[in-house]
Amino acid sequence: MKFLLRNVFLFSALLSLASCAASGVGKTSTPDTTRRRESAPAEDLSRYRPVFTSPASTTQPVGPKPAVTPTNHVNSQIDQRLRDQAVTNMNVKYAQGYRILAYVGLERDQAMAIRRAVISRYPEETDYITFKQPTYRLLIGDYLTRLEAEQAMLRIKPLAPKAQLQPAQVVLNKTRF
Repeated sequence: MKFLLRNVFLFSALLSLASCAASGVGKTSTPDTTRRRESAPAEDLSRYRPVFTSPASTTQPVGPKPAVTPTNHVNSQIDQRLRDQAVTNMNVKYAQGYRILAYVGLERDQAMAIRRAVISRYPEETDYITFKQPTYRLLIGDYLTRLEAEQAMLRIKPLAPKAQLQPAQVVLNKTRF
């Protein structure tokens, strides 16, 4: 009995599947909307469109506008805060920037030779030699932007082939501003 009941359900499912396939319900083709029908005219919807009346134009004199004279003063509180900020900015000595790491190694003579070569060629560059046993490090320059540091590194690269950029806290030179 169980076997017969299962066959009946299977047969009815097979029949419904065949009828769906024949009717085309499962087709997913989209109609062609790019072509217009030539036989049916478009419906006239102009009677449903709202009609607006144009506003009455206001005439303004077309003369030159009165000139506004600029004033170069600010109120006393803002002026005082600007002065305080300027004093604070003058006291800043360091900023985040870049230095060129020209040499890292164990040889002091090699570090000094690269330092002499750079300073003799570019005397305006500052150099920093640090010794943390057993390593010597030669840092060159104080650059605020990466662009400045990259330009200087292109100049120094022939003298120190293994030079690379290093983020560092640099000394601000107030005379440049």
